[in-house]
Amino acid sequence: MKSYYRIMLGRKSAFATECFAGGFIGADFGINEDLANKLTDEWRAFNKKFIPVYLAGHPGKSKVTAGLACGALWTIGKGINSGDIVLCPDGAGSYRVGEVTGGYYYAPGNNLPHRRKVKWLDIAIERAAMSEALQSSTGSIGTISNVSVYGPEIETFLKIAPPPLAIISADPTIEDPVAFAMEKHLEAFLVANWDQTELAKTFEIFEEDGEKVGQQYETDAGPIDILAISKDRKCLLVVELKRGRASDVVVGQVLRYMGYVKEQIAEPNQTVEGAIIALEDDKKLRWALAVVPNVSFYRYEIRFKLVKA
Repeated sequence: MKSYYRIMLGRKSAFATECFAGGFIGADFGINEDLANKLTDEWRAFNKKFIPVYLAGHPGKSKVTAGLACGALWTIGKGINSGDIVLCPDGAGSYRVGEVTGGYYYAPGNNLPHRRKVKWLDIAIERAAMSEALQSSTGSIGTISNVSVYGPEIETFLKIAPPPLAIISADPTIEDPVAFAMEKHLEAFLVANWDQTELAKTFEIFEEDGEKVGQQYETDAGPIDILAISKDRKCLLVVELKRGRASDVVVGQVLRYMGYVKEQIAEPNQTVEGAIIALEDDKKLRWALAVVPNVSFYRYEIRFKLVKA
């Protein structure tokens, strides 16, 4: 199945013109070696080996930043498949669209030396033409983000296929596909409007060098929706959206993420808490959390208003 990715070609698209002209996408992250025989089939093994390499070359950086960097490098080098579609900002308000056509290769001494060949299509998508949800996802912080959930919309720009008329899910753990689809957008909304939420009184989204890196943080336990840290730096918070899933599934998932954060990310003096956010009240969820004192439950409300022009 074809996947779709938004990829930054250098900070603030510094190398976009070079990539468009040369027919490639790439990354750097200060890993100065050929990875052709080191890109494992599973990203966790790659991260385990190269996170220490990254930290050795970037003293003072956190394990969160190291994990994001290595995860992005693996995704560009191995995780993206030939035939997948990439959207890359051109630095002027549009996204160039390309199809990945080749495997990983190393270009030492050049900008973004860890590369993949790309056939750039004669298509540029204006950011203003995207839905608000797609704008939020393509504008998220980080080198790479998977925007496959918006594949049908992206395909309309490519004039290949119309969007589907129904929301369905083959995942048996998802009880409400409509809520699942809505909460894909909620995550981007929460990040963009964090300062207006109740959580913002105590926590802020994890940042490195002034950039929010706590959204969709990949871990061995799975991707954490939002990773936050208390303003006094004494507590890490794992935020998980229910996404229409069964209560037992989401509780087990947030506890698994919390365990990973406690073992792999938290400093010895830091505690770990969790928060689950859902559209509707959930008695089963409340029962489960009644015996888990360090996980909170929040509901969100949607308000809709028509204003006569």
